[in-house]
Amino acid sequence: MKRTTMSTIAITAGLALAVAAPLAASAHVSVDPTQSEAGSYSVITFRVPNESETAGTTRVEVSLPTDTPFTSVRYVPVAGWTAELVRSTLPEPVTVGESEITEAVTSVIWTADPGAEIVAGELQLFPLSVGPVPDTGSIVLPTEQTYNDGSVVSWSETGEDAEHPAPVLYINDTAVDHHDAATADDSHEDDELAISAAGDTDSPDVLARVLGIGGLVLGAIALVLAVIARRPAGQ
Repeated sequence: MKRTTMSTIAITAGLALAVAAPLAASAHVSVDPTQSEAGSYSVITFRVPNESETAGTTRVEVSLPTDTPFTSVRYVPVAGWTAELVRSTLPEPVTVGESEITEAVTSVIWTADPGAEIVAGELQLFPLSVGPVPDTGSIVLPTEQTYNDGSVVSWSETGEDAEHPAPVLYINDTAVDHHDAATADDSHEDDELAISAAGDTDSPDVLARVLGIGGLVLGAIALVLAVIARRPAGQ
């Protein structure tokens, strides 16, 4: 009985760590696709996971660019959510094609109807049609996520080590996954960084790998214990 209990515990712990690994590495607001073509009208989708175990997401606000504004912004209705397109006067007039633009949609706000909030373990998709896509390198799309306990998470940071990275739509620049990016020119530097990061469990990527390895180890232990538990007594 003790052997069976131990194997069950090990299996459960292994599965929990295996599931936690990808969640630790990817639980942030993002936009899909990450790459778009200048001059096109694109449908981009904001992926909003709920990170709180005790509160639900009731409001999502995405800020759109004012220096390279979209002249057309349309939302796709999301069941249980009300969308609002906020138009504002631009800080300075912007020429788009042959027209001078003085105002544009500068943010989109989605608000959950009662009972429709995003809860723990859920992911909600918020599609937008935007265009024409400006001829620029990339566009940062800061996003605020509000919970029903009053807390607000601002996904507005940039840089490889950002704790709350902003969604970015790449146009002329190439979309880069900073966790996996490496080139032949800086492979030696990347090796040194990987060695130094091995002791930094605050890094989401390192933490995910540690959790993943832990899950595999516990899974192997569980398999051995399960085999031992099933062997007849005396063998």
